[in-house]
Amino acid sequence: MAEIYQALRRCLDEGQLVAAATVIVGPGLGKKLLIWPDGRTSGDLGSAQLNQNVVGYAADLLVAQESGRASFDVAGEMVEVFVDVYPPPPRLVIVGAVHIAIPLVTFAKTLGFRTIVVDARSAFATRERLPHVDELIVEWPSTALKALDLDEATYVVVLSHDEKLDTPALQVALQSPARYVGALGSRKTHAKRVQALKELGVSAEQLARIHTPIGLDLGGQVPEEIALAIMAEIVAVRHNVTSHQVAWLPLPGDGAPLPEEASQRSLGSAGISAHPTGPPVR
Repeated sequence: MAEIYQALRRCLDEGQLVAAATVIVGPGLGKKLLIWPDGRTSGDLGSAQLNQNVVGYAADLLVAQESGRASFDVAGEMVEVFVDVYPPPPRLVIVGAVHIAIPLVTFAKTLGFRTIVVDARSAFATRERLPHVDELIVEWPSTALKALDLDEATYVVVLSHDEKLDTPALQVALQSPARYVGALGSRKTHAKRVQALKELGVSAEQLARIHTPIGLDLGGQVPEEIALAIMAEIVAVRHNVTSHQVAWLPLPGDGAPLPEEASQRSLGSAGISAHPTGPPVR
């Protein structure tokens, strides 16, 4: 058990995405299993079958970066497992020290994101323009993004309006596990960008990850409004809310389920019990 806690501490210290599964009801009470996004594990829940089932269940939770619990049938006995997901601290990486970047940094920091602005143009990337950003990097964006080791808690926003900077940066971001990749630009600009990225070897699946037009459609025109729309979309992605769901978000008391109830309904629709009394996974 000590080895599991030590491994978990290392993951937290290094900002690695990891899940810790614990048996909370049934045989093997208290046993733990650490699970990484690539399928690696450490520990044991007391049964090879249970380990396999929980790893499969945890895979979706790791993608969503959300914790959950479920019941599993193991040799005729019900076992309930809680999977606690530990996402790395969120980072917002902005390519292009343009006007929109200034309020975008403000909004992101308010929401607890570490903010990084990257731009090769030293005339734009200055502390006078961005005194509040956590890290300002004056370097070719594609080079800087490779060095930043983009992970599952990184959100990349490409704003420079310069395809020589934007396209190579997008290539790096799309080939990384970054949780969000958005790019400013018209549909015509995006079509040219897609063609350029294809020539650089970016796959169709990777290209589909680009959020463009960037941000939720709030009708904004000025930099602050556009920044708000971008940050709103990032928050939606962070919490696994689709654009369709964003269109109408009822408040508790309006006949809508509370967040916990909604989560339980989602589990039920997937055939997984959210309660000890629910049907076990087989």
